[in-house]
Amino acid sequence: MVVDDHPMWRDAVERDLQAAGLDVVAVAADGHQALARFPAARPQVVVLDLQIPGPNGVEVTQQVLRTDPGARVLILSASGEQDDVLEAVKAGATGYLVKSASRAELLDAVRRVARGDSVFTPGLAGLVLGEFRRLSDPATAGPATGDDDHPELTERETEVLKMVAKGMSYKQIAERLVLSHRTVQNHVQNTLRKLQMHNRVELTRYAIERGLDED
Repeated sequence: MVVDDHPMWRDAVERDLQAAGLDVVAVAADGHQALARFPAARPQVVVLDLQIPGPNGVEVTQQVLRTDPGARVLILSASGEQDDVLEAVKAGATGYLVKSASRAELLDAVRRVARGDSVFTPGLAGLVLGEFRRLSDPATAGPATGDDDHPELTERETEVLKMVAKGMSYKQIAERLVLSHRTVQNHVQNTLRKLQMHNRVELTRYAIERGLDED
C-alpha cells in the first residue's frame, strides 16, 4: 500500500513497485484514506509518507499496527530530521528512507521490511540505536520490570537476538553464524512469538534494555 499526498510521487512509487513484480493492493492520498482502505486491503507493507494530511504518518502507523500487528510500515519521507525518525520508529515503523533514496534502494527496503528486517537510510540506524540505548539507561529509563530473563529462548535465539540488538541485518547475521537467511528469520520469528512482540524495533529495544548489544 502506498500512501502519499503528492500524486506524481505516489504514482511513481506505485509504478516502480509494480514493475518490480510487487502487488500494490491500495493507494491513499491522506491519513483518512489510508486508515479507511487498510482493513480491506490488508497490505503486508505500507510505504508511508510522514507529512500527509489527516492523521499524519506517525498516527497512521500506530493505528495500522493496532489493526494488524503483523503489518510492516516503511516510512518514505522528505525529512531526515532526528525527531521525525525517532517518532516514527517509536510508533512502530520498521524502516525509514528519505526520498533521496534511489529506486533500487526503495525496492530493496520494501523486500527487506516484508521479510522482517529493519531498514534505515544510512546514518539513521545508528541514531535509532543510540536513542534506544539512551532510553534504556537506568538514569533516564523508568523503573525496571524485574523480569530480566529471556523467556524460554534457546542459546541460538539469544545469540541472534544479540546481533539484532547491534543493528545487524538478517543477511549479516546469516553470514556471521553460517546459517541460511530463512533460518535466521525463523529464529527471529520464534523469539518475537515467545516475547509477545511484533517487530524488530520492539525486539531491538528489549535487547538493548537488557544490555545484550554490549556482549
